[in-house]
Amino acid sequence: MDYPGNLFVVAAPSGAGKSSLVKALMELDSRVQPTVSHTTRAPRGQEKHGREYFFASAQEFDAMVLGDAFVEWAHVHGQRYGTSKKMIEDRMAQGADVVLEIDYQGALQIKKMYANAVLIFILPPSWEELRSRLERRGEDTADIIELRLQNAAIEMAQAPEFDFVIINEVFDRALFDLKAVVHAQRLKYHVQRRARPDTFQALKMA
Repeated sequence: MDYPGNLFVVAAPSGAGKSSLVKALMELDSRVQPTVSHTTRAPRGQEKHGREYFFASAQEFDAMVLGDAFVEWAHVHGQRYGTSKKMIEDRMAQGADVVLEIDYQGALQIKKMYANAVLIFILPPSWEELRSRLERRGEDTADIIELRLQNAAIEMAQAPEFDFVIINEVFDRALFDLKAVVHAQRLKYHVQRRARPDTFQALKMA
């Protein structure tokens, strides 16, 4: 189905700045709306159920998988994450531009289901900076940081499968690039025609 809203899928290795960039984008652009994923992991820091994630038990997650409730789900860092199909489609049907923050596995699954989805990969400027960001975050043990760095190599190898790549070296520049991708998508012919049908009819282009 061709929805009036766009679907943007943002993936990155842990520590690349994906969440900060998406949060800043939504603060600047009210047309961009998030979805809230389900996860089996425990809340971290100030996270609240229904805001950052819907926190589910393994049994609850299994039931949703069996009920085909997810547009995608994947194992990430030993936990499971899934994105609600209904939430995405309801928001796009209302004309919202939906942004998903998920891992590369989920991003590639979504592209198969929604051909018009725009896939964006966020890269760190270097391995040294990625390690430094993970350490400064102060959320993980040294062993977990090493695991995240190992996973980062696997994740970044998938960047060629994405439509756009943004290098988050300077945050403001990376945010500008992310805004540019969103704006460019809105100006594509089929998107403009879908969003402004009256204009195209008046110009006898319908």
